[in-house]
Amino acid sequence: MPNGTVVVALNLPSPAADGPGAVRVLVHARNRARALTRLRNVGLRSVYLRGNTAPPSLDEITAVLHHPDGLIWRTAPASGGSGADLVQELWHPIRALLRRPAAQT
Repeated sequence: MPNGTVVVALNLPSPAADGPGAVRVLVHARNRARALTRLRNVGLRSVYLRGNTAPPSLDEITAVLHHPDGLIWRTAPASGGSGADLVQELWHPIRALLRRPAAQT
């Protein structure tokens, strides 16, 4: 980004047991190390940043920059790419992915 920040995009297996099979996560941070720290702080401890296999599209960058948390997700496209060509669901805040269903009695 022109101001020195970065947008990191990752395709990950869903951490929720009953969630989607794979998710695309976007993180806005000062640098790649801070992006990794932000992911680990929300509970995604086994995430590593290697290379740039699926860089964020312009639409994805716009979405994460306009989100107040700067940390969003949606179901990953079946093709494994950024999904810029596909019409998909809206972006969700990361807490919606990590939310555990309440125990029913």
